Amino acid sequence: MIDLYFAPTPNGWKISIMLEECGLPYTIVPVNITRGEQHKPDFLKISPNGRIPAIVDRNPSDGGEPIAMFETGAILLYLSEKTGRFFPADVRGRYHVQQWLMWQMSGLGPMLGQNGHFLLYAPEKIVYAIDRYGREACRLYGVLDTQLGETGAYVAGDDYSIADIACFPWVMTHKAQELTLDEFPNVKRWFTELRARPQLQKGLTVGKSATRKTLGAKPLDDKARESLFGLKPSAQPQPDQFGKP
Repeated sequence: MIDLYFAPTPNGWKISIMLEECGLPYTIVPVNITRGEQHKPDFLKISPNGRIPAIVDRNPSDGGEPIAMFETGAILLYLSEKTGRFFPADVRGRYHVQQWLMWQMSGLGPMLGQNGHFLLYAPEKIVYAIDRYGREACRLYGVLDTQLGETGAYVAGDDYSIADIACFPWVMTHKAQELTLDEFPNVKRWFTELRARPQLQKGLTVGKSATRKTLGAKPLDDKARESLFGLKPSAQPQPDQFGKP
């Protein structure tokens, strides 16, 4: 059994989708990130960076003590090795998938997170930041669109992989990012095909069932903004909920 420390955000959905796709048994442990539960000492022992998601595998393949993991890229690699799924066995294929997984971890996720923050959460509208991260979001969508046009199938080639699982939940936020997939036809085709996968849908449903416990009511109140962003209480209007890293 795997414990998944979870909130319904793009990064949280990566792991709930992966667990469903792999058919691994797991238990959801909701983490209310709007009330600072991600900063509690017990959680920090599992995820030192104070971010969801994290897992504890109580039945590791070596038969030893439970293994705790944080960082979504590391968790995806761990689960793919555990199950032998969604990560190629051959050297070239393996490192090609790993490159695109790292691209998501270092580029697509962080840049879309910043774009979403300055569009939806910043106490004041900073034109430079909105323009800078908006342009970078468009650039990264363009990179993904070009790659998907070359492969004609999935992010790293002919086979569905952890690179797709990592990218999908962030692309799912495109409307909140004020982007339209019509400008990126290869991404739109890929997104539509992946969204139809039954196990991916189950992974997203898990997130919806946990929303009330982990994100609380909308709009975000001062306590939520301080817990999520380190922002002190503000009289600024609050935005609707958007996936947080």
